[in-house]
Amino acid sequence: MLFDTSLRRLTTQLRFRFLLRWGIIGIVVGSLSGSASAVFLLLLKWAKTTRESNHWLLFLLPLGGFLVALSYSLWGKSVNKGNNLIVEQVQKPSAVISLLMAPLVLIGTIITHVFGGSAGREGTAIQMGSSIADQLNFVVKFSDEERKILLMCGMAAGFSSLFGTPLAGAVFALEVVFVGKLLYEGLIPVLLSAYIAYFVCDFWPVEHTHYTIGFIPELSFINLCWIALAAIVFGVTSRVFSSVLFWLSMQFKKYISSFLLRPVIGGVLVVLLIFLFGFKYSGLGLDTIVASFSIEQGFEVFAAKIAVTVLTLSAGFKGGEVTPLFFIGATLGSALSFVIPLPIGLLAGVGFVAVFSGATNSPVACTLMGLELFTPGSFGFSLPLYLVLGCFVSYYSSGHTGIYSSQIITRSKYGFSGKRKGKRLSELMK
Repeated sequence: MLFDTSLRRLTTQLRFRFLLRWGIIGIVVGSLSGSASAVFLLLLKWAKTTRESNHWLLFLLPLGGFLVALSYSLWGKSVNKGNNLIVEQVQKPSAVISLLMAPLVLIGTIITHVFGGSAGREGTAIQMGSSIADQLNFVVKFSDEERKILLMCGMAAGFSSLFGTPLAGAVFALEVVFVGKLLYEGLIPVLLSAYIAYFVCDFWPVEHTHYTIGFIPELSFINLCWIALAAIVFGVTSRVFSSVLFWLSMQFKKYISSFLLRPVIGGVLVVLLIFLFGFKYSGLGLDTIVASFSIEQGFEVFAAKIAVTVLTLSAGFKGGEVTPLFFIGATLGSALSFVIPLPIGLLAGVGFVAVFSGATNSPVACTLMGLELFTPGSFGFSLPLYLVLGCFVSYYSSGHTGIYSSQIITRSKYGFSGKRKGKRLSELMK
């Protein structure tokens, strides 16, 4: 029955009028979102260079947090929920998302990075892509079902152009809205938007980071067992990250009633942590991620990144969680090479996508992302199977938690409990 329904939806999408209309929309959304991501990547590069040349800027992080909070209190109250707002709009469309979401999250994220906060970038790209796409509602009449597809096109375009992973970006948009369900109805328009955004972004003078795994061992039962064991660790780590981030955000709201003061106090604490742990925990940490594929990292590295990141984001700074999750997964995988007899590059690579999978509940997209990002020394069936196993075991090991608390569970991960069905993750994480 499910296959028949999905097939009918796909057949509908192959009709000429549907393809023509959404082809035009996909080109527009992809072009605008790809260009927005390119500008964002250029600004991130500037922020990184500026921060690393001027460590004293870290002392201005509390002031930067205040300015971000002030801008949202003045102009962005309706969009402060960020990615969770977009997820909710795809689930049940209501008011058109304000275009102010794009410049507010862009400026807020650059402030976070230039002053040394530990945050990501995917949230910014997804919010820019979705808010830009949603403005087409003022030009073209969309039904609620069509608006869901439109928003997913924006999500996919932002994600794919930011990371250089069009296939993963498209599937991520279809997979991330619900836990246990892929939204096939938007497949073709979302794929088109993702690839257009990817190619448009590539016209700009930006570079996407790719990672070399190196040696990949042959498939064997014992190697699969080691990957599964590592993936359980990755899934538990995802659960810890998501749960602590959610809990600490609640504590900030509970004990610091002023929206403007939260990032100021949080910023002071982040500055102290960075002085304690080191400046490499500021920003995205891409250099450390790349190094993790060839240089063994200590277990304290991923733990420190968790601490600095959850404090930065729970205090109200802007950015995203995904690149810090890449950092956490890659460095944890690298550290596990001390105790698991597998190549460091393979463990870092599986950790990179598996922690992301557990935290976002999107194992299919994360598997595809690994295939798009990683450059293996020898390619065959081994790498895809290791990635599939790592992402899905991590997904099941992370429980009903996640960084997107507005996700709705359509099917329990464990199959034996119907009590969780229809609930948001936020209800289960309290």
